[in-house]
Amino acid sequence: MKGLKPSIFALCIAGATPAMAFQPLDEHAMGNITGQAGVTIELETRVDVGRFLYTDEGSLSISDISVGGAERTDFFGFNGIAGTSASDLLDNIKIDIDIYSDGDAVINMLPVQFAAIDFRVTTGAWELLASDGSSQQTTLLDNFFAEGLVGRASIEVDTATDNLNFRGAFAIETMDFDVPFLAVGIRGLQITGANLDPRRPSPLDLFAEVELDIYKGTRLSGTGDALAIDLQTFEADVGIREVIIGQQSIGSVFIDNLAVNNTSMRIYGH
Repeated sequence: MKGLKPSIFALCIAGATPAMAFQPLDEHAMGNITGQAGVTIELETRVDVGRFLYTDEGSLSISDISVGGAERTDFFGFNGIAGTSASDLLDNIKIDIDIYSDGDAVINMLPVQFAAIDFRVTTGAWELLASDGSSQQTTLLDNFFAEGLVGRASIEVDTATDNLNFRGAFAIETMDFDVPFLAVGIRGLQITGANLDPRRPSPLDLFAEVELDIYKGTRLSGTGDALAIDLQTFEADVGIREVIIGQQSIGSVFIDNLAVNNTSMRIYGH
């Protein structure tokens, strides 16, 4: 190239341009190139919210919301079921996103490593607040604390029906909260799979199963659009270690093989 004049070099490039130029791709060609493997997102996060406020005429306020990891790996007597490292992050999450040839979208949330996803959720007071200048308020819920595991979760959007289907498997080892306006406290609420046998426990039976459909529907009470939520399946064992009323324990509660099926809910403004 040392003796090649700049003008000759430019002509060579210009002559090669037609062969090197990018050509527009038709839809078939693009389909063969893009989207074949989908998208995978690996996630670690912790979410803290000082205050959530919903306002109608009055307001519902939820303070000090925190969502993160449980900072331990042992749950329900299974050591290491949530991995080998404890963290306050909501981690070990892999999200696979695929769009199929019929247009359906599928999102699968799975562990990155072969272990359940641990979580901790805490909040401060849930309060109803007046807006008429009276400064009245009612504390619905306080001191909320929950720790548990997520085994899997998936969302599928069907383009033929405009239906969103959610399936998930989870277990709550402990949930505590107070209901001050009723003088009620709940300690050690636990949710597990309906087939979990305390005498012969297995991690395969640990998770409660839930499936629901979400779509645009019609109000059950008459005409008009509504957000429709149909609970197809919820199967679990539910236990409460201690129920407190008026600062005194009245004992424990256990519900064996709870099954909720074919339940419809419609949500709309009024």
